[in-house]
Amino acid sequence: MEKASLNGAARSSLRLRWRRFSSSGSVGILGGLLLMILIFGLASPFFFTVENLLNIAKQSSINAVIAFGMTLVIISGGIDLSVGSVVALAAVVMATLMKVNVAVPLAIAAGLAIGAIAGGLNGMFISRVQLAPFIVTLGSMSYLRGLALVFTKGMPVYGVPDLVRWFGNGSVWIIPAPMILAAGMALLSLFLLRRTRFGEFTIAMGGNEEAARLSGVNIVRYKTLVYVFSGLCSVVGAVILMARINAAEPIAGTGFELDAIAAAVMGGTSLSGGVGSIVGTIVGALIIAGLRNGLNLLNVDANWQQVAIGVVIMMAVIIDRIRKR
Repeated sequence: MEKASLNGAARSSLRLRWRRFSSSGSVGILGGLLLMILIFGLASPFFFTVENLLNIAKQSSINAVIAFGMTLVIISGGIDLSVGSVVALAAVVMATLMKVNVAVPLAIAAGLAIGAIAGGLNGMFISRVQLAPFIVTLGSMSYLRGLALVFTKGMPVYGVPDLVRWFGNGSVWIIPAPMILAAGMALLSLFLLRRTRFGEFTIAMGGNEEAARLSGVNIVRYKTLVYVFSGLCSVVGAVILMARINAAEPIAGTGFELDAIAAAVMGGTSLSGGVGSIVGTIVGALIIAGLRNGLNLLNVDANWQQVAIGVVIMMAVIIDRIRKR
């Protein structure tokens, strides 16, 4: 009797998870991913090779990690245009510290502090001063990029320790290290969003901020924490990026904010706030990376690739609008 009850509870939980997944729009985007894979697989004999599929996973990892933070920000009713600049500033600071023989954990801790401070300032200006998220993060996108350029005098910082390079180029068996980091960040984001008060309040703020305030949610605290988390995700992305290219550049991360927004929105996160899916964001990041990879294999001009990515982003926004109606 007790076993039957447990089985029934498990089935009920699975049905609830499926309804949540399907209502987020992730089912449709998953179908889009499978269709894209089929088209490129038929068009290029190299697409389905293990090496190429693992390469797509590595290429999508940086965008996915940054997009997890962006997903929570958009769910809360905001936007974060500063993520690419956080990547650049954190990367050049971490690489510089490592170059003067500062221990790797301390250098990464300094980068995480930069991400947390940058995100915290964004959140404070948005929640306490009540400025528009677009304006605040547009400003921080500019000044953080400027700080990265000033710090390095506009020059790249070459060379990172082998331990750090493993995060971009190493693997466990055949699983690339960037994919492992992205999976860890995905699990953390899922836990925060679905199993904590932080996630519950994030959804509530995006659904109806005034109602959340009247219900006792500390808007200043939790909205600030959302942007702090976005900053931390950007720093993890910075670690993977500088590990992959063995350098940190003050111009790195340009356009990362657009890719992160696109991955989140394509994955079912509503630009109106209150609705979002980490799993959907993973699928969105894979679509962007797979699209670029497939077009490269077909020798499509880089300019036309940019056109294709733009069209996909526009389609995602249109689908989001239709879904809201």
